Amino acid sequence: MSHGIEIRTVPYDHPDAVKLNDEVQLEYQERYQGDGDATYLDPAMFAPPNGLYLLAYDSGTPVASGGWRRQDENAKGYSDGDAELKRMYVVPSARGRGLARRILAELEADARAAGRVRMVLETGDKQPEAIALYLSEGYAMTAKFGYYREYESSRCMAKPLS
Repeated sequence: MSHGIEIRTVPYDHPDAVKLNDEVQLEYQERYQGDGDATYLDPAMFAPPNGLYLLAYDSGTPVASGGWRRQDENAKGYSDGDAELKRMYVVPSARGRGLARRILAELEADARAAGRVRMVLETGDKQPEAIALYLSEGYAMTAKFGYYREYESSRCMAKPLS
């Protein structure tokens, strides 16, 4: 099923990560009829032990991404001990193969090992596949946080890591 898939830790600004990030932004623009995700992300946010960024490769081609970054209580609605999931994406040709689940499991394990107590994420109402995936992995809707917390279409989810 996932034959030939290799998951690698890379910097957030790695050329392959930038390529997939550009693709996910285009998808957001199509789904939401507007701009991509305007959340500010600095590559340093994903540097261990305060984060991790993963790419899945299929025979050398990057096909999926995902990362987490440390968050603590602040004005945007996060709580101490949070790990925030960002840039979960699977290219259309590689969907349905469990890659998002594999990346999610690795990110959760890494955040737990780094002492984070809750994984949080923000998605939107035009991403039903993402919402279904997270619900099936034990996430639940939670109070809104982050850059898009005032947006009607925003959906925030959380899962305890302990």
